Amino acid sequence: MSDSTVSAITQAARLIEKADGLLITAGAGMGVDSGLPDFRGNEGFWHAYPALAKSGITLTSIANPQAFINNPKQAWGFYGYRLALYRRIIPHEGFGILEAIAKEMPQGAFVATSNVDGQFQKAGFSSNAIYEIHGSIHYLQCVTPCCHRHWPAKEIEPLTDDERCEWIGPLPRCPYCGEIARPAILMFHDMT
Repeated sequence: MSDSTVSAITQAARLIEKADGLLITAGAGMGVDSGLPDFRGNEGFWHAYPALAKSGITLTSIANPQAFINNPKQAWGFYGYRLALYRRIIPHEGFGILEAIAKEMPQGAFVATSNVDGQFQKAGFSSNAIYEIHGSIHYLQCVTPCCHRHWPAKEIEPLTDDERCEWIGPLPRCPYCGEIARPAILMFHDMT
């Protein structure tokens, strides 16, 4: 490491030592180190989930609310694969390091993340101290939407045919109106 890098790290460590709380901002890089593909990058879901590339499915055509209306088995094939993957992955040691630092601070930590994977909760951070800017794949909402409610996805067990990018079995449904449910995350074409 260069002297300037060592100096910057030393200065950052001193500032953290004096702080009474820790604000953690995180994006895709935090999950990548746990083994998760990033959403759009070169090592994203086309490498992790070849069924997309094989089928000629573009990210924008599958990651939008209309996909759940036009082809819900395919949309849920993609999101079911992601949900199962995120449930399996174990957060890397960096999460534990951040949590240990925060526990030493009077105000603890607050997390603002664009990740939808739930890894901070899995690592032990309090859900009350996490703001998921793009929502969470671990919650569902109505695709219509019939209301503005979200509910936990823990009741659904992702069953997918990963060769065909297709959901197998009954599709997740809105408990309020019976329409197709979708993950409660920001997707392409939301709010348009």
